[in-house]
Amino acid sequence: MKKKLKPSEIRGRVQAPPSKSFAQRAIAIAAMAGGRSEILLPGSSDDVCAAINVVRQLGAGVEKSAGSVLISGGMKVPGEPLDCGEAGLSIRMFSSIAAVFDKPVTLTGEGSLLTRPMGVVEDSLKAMGVQCETSEGYLPLTVHGPIRGGIVMVDGAFSSQVLTGMLIAAPYAENDMIIRVQDLKSRPYIDITLDVMKSFGVEAENNDYNEFFVRNRQMYSPERYMVEGDWSAAAFLLVAGAISGQVTVENIDTRSPQADKMILEALDSAGADFSFGQDSVSVNKSNLRGFKFDATHCPDLFPPLVCLASFAKGETRIRGAGRLIHKESNRAGTLKEEFGKMGIKVTIDGDEMIVSGGTCKGGSVFSHGDHRIAMACAIAALGSEGEVEIEGAEAVAKSYPGFYEDIERLMV
Repeated sequence: MKKKLKPSEIRGRVQAPPSKSFAQRAIAIAAMAGGRSEILLPGSSDDVCAAINVVRQLGAGVEKSAGSVLISGGMKVPGEPLDCGEAGLSIRMFSSIAAVFDKPVTLTGEGSLLTRPMGVVEDSLKAMGVQCETSEGYLPLTVHGPIRGGIVMVDGAFSSQVLTGMLIAAPYAENDMIIRVQDLKSRPYIDITLDVMKSFGVEAENNDYNEFFVRNRQMYSPERYMVEGDWSAAAFLLVAGAISGQVTVENIDTRSPQADKMILEALDSAGADFSFGQDSVSVNKSNLRGFKFDATHCPDLFPPLVCLASFAKGETRIRGAGRLIHKESNRAGTLKEEFGKMGIKVTIDGDEMIVSGGTCKGGSVFSHGDHRIAMACAIAALGSEGEVEIEGAEAVAKSYPGFYEDIERLMV
């Protein structure tokens, strides 16, 4: 699908969509709990739908209604491979959860997920005493539990999502589990995991993100769980206000553990004009300046940060570019290529991305099947000199199905 957006001033209020990070974790844990849980405002993103599909395949009862999903917990060995769609969190999370069974379970996916390396997943599961085989380092992968527990070593440099799965599954191990982590990145996402686990009645001890202790035989309890608003999506909307008018983004909690809440620090560094309301942030267009920012623990912010930097006077330097290779696209190269088509110079120097702010001219761009690239180019269109046409614009459905409708409602 192609989508054209013209330069436009925006003005108004918009609700941030539900956080798929919280929703996917809550759906998985609800399936492991006995009894019936209600997940309120889970959203309808592709990744959330993938998680719902997986727990249904695992034997949980699922009833959808307007604004919620009811999950009757109770899992069994699936009779077919678990299909995680294109959801990176789901494949890494459910591979550990599937290992609670003492029979083999195969997991697979589609699209870009088939090209993502699974070696770290394989190594981490084997460290838990689980048999795991991949297809030469890629999907499909097959796990064969049970999880032994004990002391487990895991490399956290590649992704925190593998650790998320291990923590969620740990109460079902044969023994207490101590997980020792080296070089953990994206720490706030582990805060989310621990927060959701606690909401469903399971405690895990966090020793400065270097070691986690989870007592076995703890049981998840059914809960009525409200999914909070998504700072990852909100970041794009806030940048839109900073470059093209005025916007108030509602349904975002400034006390949230979400990593992408750090967009507020970037906006402040860039000299943006913003203020806080009750569960909302308002941003007004202002003269922006180049800034320095470390996105190592919030790599999903790179696309909106590059968009913000494109309209800032001077040079912007963003650390953490090494985290971008194995996303829906190679985001470092994709951002350089697509913003280059719109007249913005982006260079990569080791772990640093450098953006030379200037005039965004518009043009024809390609999402590379990456939802965040599509959204970044769409926001850039608002402040551009000319129209932007996005090929592969439908990619936004992965995380924010109503994105274009919300933007168009804000256009003056």
